[in-house]
Amino acid sequence: MRSIRPSFTTRGHRGRRRGPAPVPAAVLLVSALVLTATACDSGDAEAGGDSNASQAADDGAGRIRVPEHLKDKLKEHGIDLDAWKNGAWKNWDKDDWLREAQDYVNPIIEDLWDPDRMRDAEEPDQGVDEGDLADDQGVTDPEPRPVQARAVPPAYRDSAPTAGKVFFDSPEGTMVCSATVVQDPAHPGKSNMVWTAGHCVHAGKEGGWYRNIAFVPSYNDAGLSGADLEKAGKKDVAPHGVWWGDWAQTSAQWIEQGGATGGDGAAYDFAVIHVTPEKGGDGRSLEETVGAALPVDFAAPSADRLKSVTAIGYPAAPPYDGQKLHQCEDEPGRLSLSASDPTMYRIGCTMTGGSSGGGWVAAGSDGKPALVSNTSIGPVTAGWLAGPRLGDEAKGVYDAVSGKFAGR
Repeated sequence: MRSIRPSFTTRGHRGRRRGPAPVPAAVLLVSALVLTATACDSGDAEAGGDSNASQAADDGAGRIRVPEHLKDKLKEHGIDLDAWKNGAWKNWDKDDWLREAQDYVNPIIEDLWDPDRMRDAEEPDQGVDEGDLADDQGVTDPEPRPVQARAVPPAYRDSAPTAGKVFFDSPEGTMVCSATVVQDPAHPGKSNMVWTAGHCVHAGKEGGWYRNIAFVPSYNDAGLSGADLEKAGKKDVAPHGVWWGDWAQTSAQWIEQGGATGGDGAAYDFAVIHVTPEKGGDGRSLEETVGAALPVDFAAPSADRLKSVTAIGYPAAPPYDGQKLHQCEDEPGRLSLSASDPTMYRIGCTMTGGSSGGGWVAAGSDGKPALVSNTSIGPVTAGWLAGPRLGDEAKGVYDAVSGKFAGR
């Protein structure tokens, strides 16, 4: 979850800020994922995969073999696969940080995401308060009362099978988001698509794509304590395995306007990731593996006509530790950060950083449960969350990712 703050105060960024950008069509973006921070050392992980891992093959030893023509593509961007797996991905020099859609690559590094590395991922720095929020920009309802987040009962694979965590690396270290398994219209019942926040794939206007993006459905399925997780095996932490992002898309507005903190680009802060199993899997899709996938409603009612929304995620900033799944249910209100951008949903909720990207579920236009938003921003003091209302831009992102893998 990003805090409300003008982007010129963002740590590690220059002081300029851009005015509102025009609203272009969504662009196809190959991605990564985002949210919290703690630098962790990687182990001696084996390399594998490529930016289109569906074309990779298993070498018989559980690793992913990269076809030669895809290795050549990596080298076109100055990326040597052997050097990458041995730590070259840690080079975040801005001149070399891939930013454009067509440039991103995300090779699988097998076993990089071990239980310790996943457990130690934390939330980013947050040093702002609600005083940074403009008094009145468009239609904004009174601030909602805080709703205490409730722990989701384990086993999560039964109580919330579509929920999980997204892990990735950024210049600040190892980071984490929440995410949701969603349906794929091109592959009914066999989706490999995950919904999260735009800032969980790209740094926005001052940066590029994050690296080593992976999704772990039903993370810590049994709801173990932090102390017990230190002794837990990978099967306890990742019961359905680790799924690497081999393709993704966010909005053009997020790339042009988004920031690490603050409300810039928040109305377009959504993303879809296509995933593939780290170790080749058993032939089943992500949806088949977890047993469920949510539909996405791009025509959900406006906030004043929605009676209830449930936000779910893994809050990591105190008083939470990021290891257990929580949820909040509230009647949404409206939040407008800019009169030129779509009005967002806002609910009372005490979840903190780490819950970013987590799904918001409500009765969709057909009356059935559907994903209608995702956690984007909230104040540093917690108490409420806001997420984008999903419309044509979001549908364009979703359809593009689905369409890319249609027929495969």
